[in-house]
Amino acid sequence: MSDSEVTALKKYACPACGAEAVWSPSKQMLVCPYCNTVSPLELKTDGSGIQENDLLEALQSLPEDEKGWDTARKTVRCQSCHAISVFDPAHVGQNCSFCGSPALIPEDDIKAPVRPSSLLQFVVADTKVREDIRQWYGSHWFAPNKLGSKALTDTLRGLYLPYWTFDAQVHADWSAESGDYYYVDDGKGNREQRTRWYPSSGSVDNFFDDTLVPASKGVHTALLEGIAPFPTTEKLVPYDPGYLTGWVVEQYQIDLRGAAKASRDMMESTMRDLCSQQVPGDTQRNLQVETDYSGQTFKHILLPVWLLTYTYGSKSYQVAVNGYTGRISGEYPISWIKVLIVTVIALIAILIFFSLQGDSH
Repeated sequence: MSDSEVTALKKYACPACGAEAVWSPSKQMLVCPYCNTVSPLELKTDGSGIQENDLLEALQSLPEDEKGWDTARKTVRCQSCHAISVFDPAHVGQNCSFCGSPALIPEDDIKAPVRPSSLLQFVVADTKVREDIRQWYGSHWFAPNKLGSKALTDTLRGLYLPYWTFDAQVHADWSAESGDYYYVDDGKGNREQRTRWYPSSGSVDNFFDDTLVPASKGVHTALLEGIAPFPTTEKLVPYDPGYLTGWVVEQYQIDLRGAAKASRDMMESTMRDLCSQQVPGDTQRNLQVETDYSGQTFKHILLPVWLLTYTYGSKSYQVAVNGYTGRISGEYPISWIKVLIVTVIALIAILIFFSLQGDSH
């Protein structure tokens, strides 16, 4: 990668030429980008040793040996999009890999982060991503015709984004008023719908496994939702700096406390929906839900995302690709000329339809 890119990590030398080997998604190995030699270094691939951390204990205190990146690192914050990137001290960041802005400021005094416990490695290679993005451009008819040439895939970046995962066993007791519809004659030959209300109650148990909370500010939230899911329950591997060699890493900007609150809100919403589904009758009102949480655990993980940031006109857009599954979610400008053409055609079709209807009478 060039010096203008923000990279993270411990270096792994190529055994043939001594250059820095980087993680190759296509070969699933550390490979030298200069002589193509595969490094004999074996990274951890067995996810059986990944530990869940007790959430309540962690919110009270965090062991010092679980902080930091386990390798030398520097951090910079982008003044435009506020992403915090982690990079090797030997590299000098000139442009933000998330929005392209040159407005980077040092953040060397930032509090030591919680070290990731695991990650999903990149599987989808950049060559496939570039081709998929070109096809994605072509699938959006309302986009300007010049979009494919303006939004060059040469600006594609491979990023490891920070996430938190939360597990919990949740028990909920609910009570509500259930309503059954019945009908009466209003005396004028019409039927009126009425509701017979009665109390109901019950309980729901649900286990939440790896509820994901993104901790990135560099990639738009809607795009991250669009490229989900990530197979975190089956495919995570223990954290090893080798997987990150040559890749951009973003440091989390939603801390454990904030992420825990976000996950609790998500779980509460899900439990309320599950309870609502159990309420008998045709309708319901005054649903009350009381939840009890146990076995709450968390992990801090890194997930692979390909990101393309481009400017069309005066506005910036992002296209995100799941680095493990290849799923794409993106933003693109709308050609108002095309919208106008479709609107005019639709109006003409409507006028013709009503004209033919009038002639038939």
